[in-house]
Amino acid sequence: MAQQRGVNNLQFNQDQSCFCCAMETGVRIYNVEPLMEKGHLDHEQVGSINHCSMLHRSNLLAVVGGGVNPKFSEISVLIWDDAHEVRDAKEKLVLEFTFTKPVLAVCMRHDKIIIVLKNRIYVYSFPDSPAKLFEFDTRDNPKGLCGLCPSLEKQLLVFPGHKCGSLQLVDLSNTKPGTSSAPFTINAHQSEIACLALNQPGSVVASASQKGTLIRLFDTTTRDKLVELRRGTDPATLYCINFSHDSAFLCASSDKGTVHIFALKDTRLNRRSALARVGKVGPVIGQYVDSQWSLASFTVPAECACICAFGKNTSKNVNSVI
Repeated sequence: MAQQRGVNNLQFNQDQSCFCCAMETGVRIYNVEPLMEKGHLDHEQVGSINHCSMLHRSNLLAVVGGGVNPKFSEISVLIWDDAHEVRDAKEKLVLEFTFTKPVLAVCMRHDKIIIVLKNRIYVYSFPDSPAKLFEFDTRDNPKGLCGLCPSLEKQLLVFPGHKCGSLQLVDLSNTKPGTSSAPFTINAHQSEIACLALNQPGSVVASASQKGTLIRLFDTTTRDKLVELRRGTDPATLYCINFSHDSAFLCASSDKGTVHIFALKDTRLNRRSALARVGKVGPVIGQYVDSQWSLASFTVPAECACICAFGKNTSKNVNSVI
């Protein structure tokens, strides 16, 4: 994803089978396997777009204006219905949510839409007769970090907590509309959260801090730490982390120009420090020794922010990295 190439944002859909690109020239939508363009909204229709988000593989697309020549405001989320047969393209814009501050991210599931501002998150029913259900105050969240479980069985929302390095989890099904939920917090890191991701069932959350050396995975029910994965020893800016569809693997990309792949189901595949064979060591060194390193990695152009995810080729029963 490169600003100089006119790409402002790239986001995969809920099962990582498609992705959409928010561009200076509009929006482009791609199928993952096989990789091919599925549709686009040109600049004349939508102007330059700062953010776009898909609802599964449906005809509904959320767009936020921005960039050099926007037609829409950065404080509004517009829902584009591509199946809406009309003469005027503007009539394909079927819903609008407007706020007082710029919208940083949008997440959708079959029954809700989540809209993220710098210090607040809004939850609406969606797509029929949208109504505000909840709003949550957050600490500064300039990247619009937010994770939403797409599963029908679990309505879990995760975002940076009020305490530095913490995650707040909210079960939207157990929270009464119009009220704030009791804090459900995981103290994940000592520095600010830089990336977070939920697996498909919403049973595990992964996060990394601004330091960028460690990725920690937690059980969303018990809040126990499950595993600690080490990207490297030197600080880095992580661009994204993503689970494979079956939660067997996790990928992570950073400004080092490297994508790392970690095994989650069979962690014996991950590399470990040679010092692990020595035996008991001190607490500081022990944390390093106990960490698991990626089983594989590959390089990408370091000058471009890389967004990675897993394909889902069920016919071959393999996980490919996109």
